[in-house]
Amino acid sequence: MSYIRILHAVPNAPAVDVYANDTMIARNLPYNKFTEYLQVPPGPYNIRIYPSGEKNDDVLDADLTIPSNTITTIAAIGLLPEIDLFPILDPEQDIEPGKVCIRFTHLSPNAPPVDITLPDGTILFDDVMYEEVTDYLCINPGRFTLQARVAGTDQVVLNVPNIRLKPNRFYTVYAVGLVGDRPPLQVLIPLDGNSYIQF
Repeated sequence: MSYIRILHAVPNAPAVDVYANDTMIARNLPYNKFTEYLQVPPGPYNIRIYPSGEKNDDVLDADLTIPSNTITTIAAIGLLPEIDLFPILDPEQDIEPGKVCIRFTHLSPNAPPVDITLPDGTILFDDVMYEEVTDYLCINPGRFTLQARVAGTDQVVLNVPNIRLKPNRFYTVYAVGLVGDRPPLQVLIPLDGNSYIQF
């Protein structure tokens, strides 16, 4: 078996219903929200996304394959009418006891490449482009302020204070939204499934 969850990261799309092989797996999923992880058989899937409550005109019809024994976040990304699916795998990885591992993925369709830094300018992830997922960086847990800066500059495009990262967990920091428009650029920091799902 494998596990998937869906992320709605299309800033100009309404809430959606998501179907996998004609079975609804998400109902009325709003922008910037995740489903819970769903246990699914591995194999090929046809994914169709419709505006919530409709079943006539899909906004996305795409095929993907779920490998066995994997944990995947499937993000709907882009801007209507040009949207796509972006699978993000939670890799099998050991974590040093007492540490926390974070990574960053850039899903803001109009944002430039960014550096993810601490307020003092310390770079955690550099020059991350749209549709890029970094490797995990394992650090001591605690409370952090993270900043997204235009890559190679001191220009802060997003400041995220008071992020609590707990030990012995994996987190992905998802940048979603729009720079200079609405809905605005923001980050989502859910717990990754590889923190607790065992095969």
